[in-house]
Amino acid sequence: MKLAELTWPDVAALDRDIVILYPIAALEQHSRHLPFFTDSILCDAVASRVEAGLPQDVLLLPLQWLGASAHHLGMAGTLTAEFETCHRLLCEPLRCLLRHGFKRVLILNGHGGNIDTLHLALRQLAAEFPTALLSGASYWDAAAKEIAALLDGKRKSVGHACEMETSMMLYLRPGLVRVNNIYDDDLLAQNEALGALYIPLDMKRQTDHGGVGQASLATAEKGKAILEAVIHNTIQATAALRAHPLP
Repeated sequence: MKLAELTWPDVAALDRDIVILYPIAALEQHSRHLPFFTDSILCDAVASRVEAGLPQDVLLLPLQWLGASAHHLGMAGTLTAEFETCHRLLCEPLRCLLRHGFKRVLILNGHGGNIDTLHLALRQLAAEFPTALLSGASYWDAAAKEIAALLDGKRKSVGHACEMETSMMLYLRPGLVRVNNIYDDDLLAQNEALGALYIPLDMKRQTDHGGVGQASLATAEKGKAILEAVIHNTIQATAALRAHPLP
């Protein structure tokens, strides 16, 4: 079920034990070959297909497209929210439903910059609603092993405008991919001794084109296989969340 297509009596009559599925993403630069809305297109594709696979067990919220993208502001056109705003954009819509008695939440993330605020939001909501079962994950985490096996480049996980994202866009929205502008790009080499440290870096200062990965290896066939693996595993995880005992 899609919340945007229901009426309030429809929602009032729903089983409060269904899973609230809240997709979140971003609008930010994706190198020279992918559109700003890439993260949102991909996350929405996963979320809508999960809802289609579990229509009686999921209440799908509209995609939240404004994310934490300050590290991409070096490229013109990127839109971002402050971290406090991102936190509120996660918590406030979900509070509305949790206060009406819904108990199960899955925040489906499509942008790496949202991960910190996602975790903070879940911790805060868990303290406010201790009897609810609250969860969140980036969609690529659901099929990390399958994705690694499908990628041919040295990077075996999601980067940015990378082999994985470019493949998925070639499958879902090929008309939006500027294939003549695809160049491989990667983070500047770091001292191996720094490997265990988290160092936040601006994308324009560490990449040539605004991407991370070997996008030249992308194909629509890989994109289809990656999407199918992600959807299959996310449906399984959502069904498990629906059946799991509440706290």
